[in-house]
Amino acid sequence: MRRNRGLSFYRRRKKINAAILAEVLKYIAGIAISIFLAVVVVYLFGMRTGIIGVSMEPELTNGQEVLVNRFAYKLANPKAGDVVVFLPNGNRNTHYYVKRVVACPGDTVQIREGILYINGDAVEDEYDLIADAGIAENEIRLGDNEYFVMGDNCNSSEDSRSGNIGPVLRDHIIGEAWFRLGSGDGSGSTGFVH
Repeated sequence: MRRNRGLSFYRRRKKINAAILAEVLKYIAGIAISIFLAVVVVYLFGMRTGIIGVSMEPELTNGQEVLVNRFAYKLANPKAGDVVVFLPNGNRNTHYYVKRVVACPGDTVQIREGILYINGDAVEDEYDLIADAGIAENEIRLGDNEYFVMGDNCNSSEDSRSGNIGPVLRDHIIGEAWFRLGSGDGSGSTGFVH
């Protein structure tokens, strides 16, 4: 007797190989982890801003771009000597300012006869004679969340000495300028900001 070899609705299922499935899942997991890490790194370290003006020369030049480390001040506070990126008075309708922290919360700041004094001690080596003391002509005691910032090229800088900027609140500091991407005219080098 012959069997009918016509249509059969009972086909055999193919078995999925567990080793192949595990390998595919490893690749998918690896891609997902890579995407997650890329997003985190770009958020924390990938913000860029440009330098406007000559206030930070010779360290940073007009048109130069810097990467901003937004994570640095999540765990610690800015300290004297740090180059910070901030929005003056938290105004989101202006460009980011890049300046150096010269005094921290609780410090006193005064500029007398062109010399910067922090807590009564002269800081002569860091700056040329300062032509305009601005609001620092009288001694300023910084509050709990206030930082006094100045440009390295202080005689061509709008900074905490200016009445419309004043001491910078901690909440207005976006992060630390940590890596320069070359100068605006192409002649500068890349490297870490000091």
